[in-house]
Amino acid sequence: MSKSNKMTNNIIKVNSKKVSASVDHDHHMVKELRENPGYAEIYLQTALEDIYEPGGIGAFLIVLRQIIDAHGGVGEIAKKSGLSRQHIYRALSENGNPTLTTLTEITRAVGVRLASTPCI
Repeated sequence: MSKSNKMTNNIIKVNSKKVSASVDHDHHMVKELRENPGYAEIYLQTALEDIYEPGGIGAFLIVLRQIIDAHGGVGEIAKKSGLSRQHIYRALSENGNPTLTTLTEITRAVGVRLASTPCI
C-alpha cells in the first residue's frame, strides 16, 4: 500500500469515528431529553445564550433538532405546529435560516419557549 493510500485510510477511519461519536452523542441527547422533559428548556436556553459565539447558530439548530427528535420527530412536530415537514427540515438544515415565526411554531409544538437574556 502506498503512503498516500495509508493516509487516505487513516483519514477515513478518523472520520468514521467522528461520525460515530456524533451519532452516539445525538442518540444520547435525544434519550436524555425524552427521559427528562424539563431539560429541553435548559438545553435550548443554553444554546440560545451561545448563539453569538462562532458556530452558535449551527449549534442552536442541532439542539432544536434533537429536541424535535425527542418529541416524536419532524412528522409529529409538523402535525402539532401546522408547518410542513419539508419546511421544518429546510429551516433546520445546516444552511437553514428559520424565521422567528417558524421558530415560534416549532418551540410551541415541543413545549418550550425562546427567552432572551441581556448581553454582558
